[in-house]
Amino acid sequence: MSAAPGRPKQARTAGEAEGTTVSAQPLQVAILVFEDVEALDLGGPYEVFTTASRMHQRQHPGAPAPFVVQCVARSLDPVRARAGLRVLPDADFASATAPDVLIVPGGVVDAAAACPATRAWVVQAAGRAQITASVCTGAFILAAAGVLTEGPATTHWEDTADLRTQYPALDVQENVRWVDRGALVTSAGIDMSLHLVTRLLGAALSERTARQMDTPWNPQP
Repeated sequence: MSAAPGRPKQARTAGEAEGTTVSAQPLQVAILVFEDVEALDLGGPYEVFTTASRMHQRQHPGAPAPFVVQCVARSLDPVRARAGLRVLPDADFASATAPDVLIVPGGVVDAAAACPATRAWVVQAAGRAQITASVCTGAFILAAAGVLTEGPATTHWEDTADLRTQYPALDVQENVRWVDRGALVTSAGIDMSLHLVTRLLGAALSERTARQMDTPWNPQP
């Protein structure tokens, strides 16, 4: 995937991030929101990236937040997540800020994966993003959009057989929590978000974030 003109993809190193030279420009994180999205797949990454920002600013008073998170949907209308939680999107496909990190959560994804507007936005956003990542069955949306076409990938354990059947060019991995291919990351659950914090801003911040959230954190996939 190529970067947008004038906006080259450039990963920050852990050394830069965990010192005092974090860029004044925060990383833009876009989380796709759609009808029947899994609330945990949406809320988990949202909590990780926003908590990581708070922990960084707590350690570096006056520093800018390293992440700005927005929930992006096809329209600005409220979205009903799986089990009924209602989500108010921050932006629609037309107004969303181009992301540095694109998160595609799972849930009941059939309608989202079949939606031409959703697929088109995912392709556009992934083309500009430094990292595109799926949570759980979000991998099906990436595959339907043509962003995930071949090679190793994973999803929730309950859906690995379906992913393998529907997209036989994928090498679907089991018994792993995420598969990191650099610019493309697929995962079985929300631990992948802490892994991305480690990649982008260093292990110390991901450990502080996990402790603040009171969640166990194992950096191994």
